[in-house]
Amino acid sequence: MIYLEFQFSIAPLQPASDIIIAELSEIGFESFVENESGLTAYISESKFDEGELNAIHILSSDEFAIEWTSKSVAQQNWNEEWEKSFNPIVVDERCMVRAPFHQKSNVDYDIIIEPKMSFGTGHHETTHMMLSHILDNDFKNKKVLDMGCGTGVLAILAEMRGATHLEAIDIDNWCYLNAIENADRNNCKKIEVFEGNSNLLLGKKYDIILANINRNILLEDIPIYASSLNSKGLLFLSGFYSSDLDMISEKCKAFNLRFEKNYEKNNWVAAKYVF
Repeated sequence: MIYLEFQFSIAPLQPASDIIIAELSEIGFESFVENESGLTAYISESKFDEGELNAIHILSSDEFAIEWTSKSVAQQNWNEEWEKSFNPIVVDERCMVRAPFHQKSNVDYDIIIEPKMSFGTGHHETTHMMLSHILDNDFKNKKVLDMGCGTGVLAILAEMRGATHLEAIDIDNWCYLNAIENADRNNCKKIEVFEGNSNLLLGKKYDIILANINRNILLEDIPIYASSLNSKGLLFLSGFYSSDLDMISEKCKAFNLRFEKNYEKNNWVAAKYVF
């Protein structure tokens, strides 16, 4: 079988890379390998429709610089190639996020995430920093929301840290299903996973909200997050650049969310706010 290999150059890389992978999956692309400058995507030549590719809005968005080339390749072992590029991450020497094929390490929190070709691993800077926030704060007996949960890794660590009731929400069906799988894989019993958006928060209250999404969605949903927090609740936000921190903090301030601290890694930010 003949496949088409597409090399995408993407700047800035996130959240564009995740969005592109999601959109390509919808039009028949079967496998992806992420790298420092973009990603490589594969589709069977018989399934490829150039019109569908050109209709993907983000590829022509002014917010990102995206270029691509393509060539024909013979079928290969996608999983083998992909596993070569997937590395475990260790956070603050206390938490490891790994795939089942990685050896277990002697850390306090060992999280197994089954990687999926169609959405990558999520092991970028924002994930690392949000995991650091979870490690640095008290989650014992807390009610926690993981908004835009993806693989569910943040909710999983929050349960390991003592949260007693957790909800994980993602608008994407694949993420919804994968979060359920990963929660079960890590023997988590207190995580409920829902498919949807911030409308699901109406009428609910949490002690802690984790939202690793992107700047525009965060700015839109901060009022909802504020109304969904208990008194002295904590809000952790990531998915935006250091240049966006003032804008995010001003929006939070308008809804009585006080900035407390932030981590920064390669111009990405994860910030903590107190209600």
